[in-house]
Amino acid sequence: MKRIDSFLIGLFALLGSACQHQEAALLPYVNTYVGTAPSETHTAGLFGKNTEEYGQTLPAVLEPNGMNFWTPQTQDTERKCKAPYYYKDTRLQGFRNSHWIVGGCTQDYGSMTLMPVAGPLRCQPEARAAAFTHEKETSTPAYYAVQLPDYQLTAEMTGRSRSAIFRFTYNQTGEAHLVVNPNSDEGQGYIEIDTLHHQIRGCNPVHRIYQGWGEPAGFSGHFVIEYREQPSAFGTFHGDTVFAGHTRIEAGSAIGAYISFPVKAGQQLVVKAASSFTDSLGAIGNLQAEIPHWDFDRTRQELEAIWEQQLGKITVETHNQRDKRKFYSALYRASFLPRTFNDADGRYPAFGKGTSLLQTRDGHNYYEDYSMWDTYRALHPLINLLSPAKAGDMMQSLVDKYEQGGWLPIFPCWNSYTAAMIGDHCIAAIGDAYLKGIRGFDIERAYEGMRKNAFETPSWFEDYRNGMGRRALDSYLEKGYIPLEDSVKEAYHTCEQVSRTLEYAYDDFVLAQVAKALGKTDDYQVLAARARNYRNVIDPSTGYVQGRRADGTYLTEDNAFRFTRFITEGAPCHYTWYVPHDVEGLMECMGGKEAFVAKLDSMFSERRYWHGNEPCHQIAYLYDYAGQPQKTQRQVRHILDTEYLDTPGGLSGNDDAGQMSAWYLFSAMGFYPVCPGTPYYMMGSPVFPKLELHLENGKTFTLIAENASAENIYIEHMELNGKPYDKYFLTHEDILNGGILKVRMKNEE
Repeated sequence: MKRIDSFLIGLFALLGSACQHQEAALLPYVNTYVGTAPSETHTAGLFGKNTEEYGQTLPAVLEPNGMNFWTPQTQDTERKCKAPYYYKDTRLQGFRNSHWIVGGCTQDYGSMTLMPVAGPLRCQPEARAAAFTHEKETSTPAYYAVQLPDYQLTAEMTGRSRSAIFRFTYNQTGEAHLVVNPNSDEGQGYIEIDTLHHQIRGCNPVHRIYQGWGEPAGFSGHFVIEYREQPSAFGTFHGDTVFAGHTRIEAGSAIGAYISFPVKAGQQLVVKAASSFTDSLGAIGNLQAEIPHWDFDRTRQELEAIWEQQLGKITVETHNQRDKRKFYSALYRASFLPRTFNDADGRYPAFGKGTSLLQTRDGHNYYEDYSMWDTYRALHPLINLLSPAKAGDMMQSLVDKYEQGGWLPIFPCWNSYTAAMIGDHCIAAIGDAYLKGIRGFDIERAYEGMRKNAFETPSWFEDYRNGMGRRALDSYLEKGYIPLEDSVKEAYHTCEQVSRTLEYAYDDFVLAQVAKALGKTDDYQVLAARARNYRNVIDPSTGYVQGRRADGTYLTEDNAFRFTRFITEGAPCHYTWYVPHDVEGLMECMGGKEAFVAKLDSMFSERRYWHGNEPCHQIAYLYDYAGQPQKTQRQVRHILDTEYLDTPGGLSGNDDAGQMSAWYLFSAMGFYPVCPGTPYYMMGSPVFPKLELHLENGKTFTLIAENASAENIYIEHMELNGKPYDKYFLTHEDILNGGILKVRMKNEE
């Protein structure tokens, strides 16, 4: 009871402060459809599109970083790389409590779908799908509505983190049905009707992807639907076979349940739903904690207040409404992941195929689904800046995973270990948080786990194969790079030796900074030396990274500008710039600043830059290090204008759990965290005449860009708190202290 009381107290406080920082509502500026259609950005480079054609986002109702993403469903599957909703689709199959890892090419899991149907009973998603148009569709982060003329009804949806409430308004008298199915592609799980308690309950077992593909993850998505009216009929179905009067069905593909009601024209039916990763009682408890009433409008108002508070953490002033929509739409997309994983009472399933249930610290949440290869770059730094208390819980959740599974995870998703992507970037995220003053997590236990990843390989091969530990660490420690002979076969992405070397060197740098801050001098010295390992894969004859054999020789192929097996999702020309912790050292490897700038220029003049994938995200900011900030300003503005549009096809690649959107947010604000694990944000080109960051410490950081416009993109002069400022970076402390940065913009370099 104590936890629920604190939950309600926090909610009331939130509602009271929701409009503290803005006079006008910000929700109308969110376009939830961006990224749901094929990319139509103006990308003209040599790389991109193809498999990254969609942003893979959702027009969802959710709490920021909530458990469920309540979304309209136009695609009936939990298969890899298939989002529940695409803008091109014209038929609606229902409403899903999705756990889609938004913006990626992964898979949904543990979900269920419900659909209101009128007239003859239709059970399977494709058979019951109703035509709809976007003109008759309303979508905000707090409310969704659609008219379904096939059934002469209007469906509305709003909700909270773990629960949702639906209102179906019928335009004609007749028979209405509510059809529910667990979305198990494996044909597992069950669904049952409890007519005594007016509930439909069920579960959808979760299966792993990447490491341990298809194996049970050790937990399920449990759900409950509650209704008020006594049904006139009910039953279950399996495929096209209906079992009237049956109350339970299990262990089959395409199974589900239905209840039927007589309705009159103008009548409204209200239905509630909730889910849990623990058990059926957890789902029921979540519903009781979050929506204990039947007042649709009350829940909508609560969620709208939560979103106004989230969006109001950054307020912008501009006459350019398109830029304002792009900005707040990006902030919406950067608010999905990581997701809350625990019930309202704090219970959650143990990490790493654990079947036991654990309990969070009172008043804190446990988070899951960290697309870490993507999000350590800008999304987690954004959370550190805007929501440090939440960031502390997210980092403690990583520590919890280490304690429960024995290893700090590499890419924790589906409450499981995976080595889906490369690097060891939980280290980068934890290190960046700690070094920027984020507290609320056990840094000593975190360091223990980070150090274990950096120095040890699992002694039991099954642990290693299961995704624990760094891939190819032994080779990296022995030679200072991963040679081409090590194919890294115990990974989803095999090979990619050069990219792994570069990313481990960066992670070692961040861990070295943490070791230094904690007084662990011996570790600091070893790790600081290892942070220079990037030099071992830069071919001195070309200045580009190159595959290197165990005998120390480099490949002689002319491959800098094409995809290669030793590079992750890109070409050597992309990964050559992946030395965020030692840009000056990279210049030295290239033969000096002049050669560095020439190569950097060629990334843009020769159309080699690829914004739709993360390895390029810091490149435009590297001119700052070379003393040519105007080039950073020019290229960043070009990317903002051409790679992000206010349309359903407005993303140039997968949003990757919000990383693409976080890049936009930072860059539109005028600065970017090139190297998480350091306190620096490199300056770009501020978009808005005035922007305010309303910080959790009660202070406000204001950035005023005089003369800012689409033409005036270059910085002429800066003042920080009334004093001339000639640096092309801000520090984290500069922002947290509050104050005013004044920037005068011009239209010529």
